[in-house]
Amino acid sequence: MPGLPAFCPRPRDLRRGAALTLVFAVCVGTAAATGCWAPHEADEPHTSFLAGAGEPDPPPATDPGTADREAVARAAAEAVAEGKSGKKAAQEVVSRSGDRWGTVYDRGEYAAFAEELDGRWTGVGLWAGRRGDGRIEIDRVQPDSPADRAGLRAGDRLLSVDARSVTGLAVADVVALLRGEAGTPVVLGLSRDGADLAVTVRRAQLRTEPVTVRRLAGGITVIKVASFTRGSGERVRAAVREAPPGGGVMLDLRGNPGGLVTEAVAAASAFLDGGLVATYDVRGSERALYADPGGDTARPLVALVDGGTMSAAELVTGALQDRGRAVTVGSRTFGKGSVQMPTELPGGAVAELTVGTYRTPAGRSLDGGGITPDLAAGDGAEERARTVLGGLGVGS
Repeated sequence: MPGLPAFCPRPRDLRRGAALTLVFAVCVGTAAATGCWAPHEADEPHTSFLAGAGEPDPPPATDPGTADREAVARAAAEAVAEGKSGKKAAQEVVSRSGDRWGTVYDRGEYAAFAEELDGRWTGVGLWAGRRGDGRIEIDRVQPDSPADRAGLRAGDRLLSVDARSVTGLAVADVVALLRGEAGTPVVLGLSRDGADLAVTVRRAQLRTEPVTVRRLAGGITVIKVASFTRGSGERVRAAVREAPPGGGVMLDLRGNPGGLVTEAVAAASAFLDGGLVATYDVRGSERALYADPGGDTARPLVALVDGGTMSAAELVTGALQDRGRAVTVGSRTFGKGSVQMPTELPGGAVAELTVGTYRTPAGRSLDGGGITPDLAAGDGAEERARTVLGGLGVGS
């Protein structure tokens, strides 16, 4: 949750917070689910995502349902009074409600959320995705991670975690199985080239660099934003300031699962001189997010997107596209833009229930349909982006 200090939230913090969250990406990964926390409901909406995640389940074709807060709280209270798990009882109500993005967390999970906002998490270092038949496959392995050192590789099928089958499980449940304390072992059942094997891997503290910069010939700067963790917005702005005069920029948001909305707005501000970035509603009450003034509005800009571009990354894409600031190149984005609000429950759990949606400056909903890029491109997206920048006078 944006603004959350790196400690487990106290109950009074949760009551005061009543913050907004966007649970934008529900993916499978070795890292824990990442959330974002804001200290004031009206001030700072935010997103949740899974660090170290891969291909997510597709978004719902229709608007998600909404769980009733009072019913969820009542179920938790009754369970706690009977000596049962308030979290489990609340989650059952949320599951029945049709609120696809609603979920329930315990305090320990919130503690993990805090450190992940700094680009750190505890896991084994692999990205995995759920296929259409329910299979879980590894898409990518983080270099020099426990998974890498254990010999795991892209294409391996994940069959089980500590002897529990993961095939057909909801992706959030798979993530929960992969969570744990640094240094603890986890046994992964795998299938590779038709043979089954078991690999024991020890979880570790991992880090990612949310923003990387590289230079291409012709004065082009590529700014890759892997996620909107704390400080990423300012890093984007610094990269734009340091770009060669007269050069163009590729803002690469492919595979970006989201993160802190405040960081996304800061990143958009690098290319805008104030103005609207997005609107969002909370039970019918509309709010707005605005860019800071003073961004670079003249430098040619291309935004690279794909099906892994989600949530806060879609928010940036929509703002730059609607305001005519960037040419978007790639494939349709994921389409996750619903707003959740956390509510503390009896027993200490926290439920995040859908209360509204985000919209681009032109009023387009981000939820369900995603954003269609101006120019379609697959594996050759970067080359096509270079062509676009050449047409805008970069390198000529």
